[in-house]
Amino acid sequence: MRWLNLCLLVLFPIAWFAPLMRAALLPIFGMDEISVITGLQSLWQSDAVLALLVTFLAVFAPYAKVIGLALVQFGLLAPRVMPALHVLGKLAMADVFLVALYIVLAKGFGMVTVETAWGLYLFSACILTSLFLGWRQPH
Repeated sequence: MRWLNLCLLVLFPIAWFAPLMRAALLPIFGMDEISVITGLQSLWQSDAVLALLVTFLAVFAPYAKVIGLALVQFGLLAPRVMPALHVLGKLAMADVFLVALYIVLAKGFGMVTVETAWGLYLFSACILTSLFLGWRQPH
């Protein structure tokens, strides 16, 4: 379990740069790939408060949880921090929900085309793996 958790330290950054979805106003003009990072870049230009929230949910919360769990697993941090790590894992899952909600809403508009991409599945798998590993870690 320790090594699977450490793999997440590599997989999360890959998932942040991987395409979550492809979107276009009209598909005849080509589709833009949207990743966590490109989405954050756009948010920082338009709404700093929302960008800060999404940055925390998508980047800092899951990574802090993985690092914290690794420290517990290797005996460098007391197991009493596990409840806080569980909260971080749940907050990270909120970001996957926001992306899914965005896709559902965008598909509701007739002129917008949205397709999910492999990065959404990788990002979701990283979050779910992190939740599972935290759940399996004895307190």
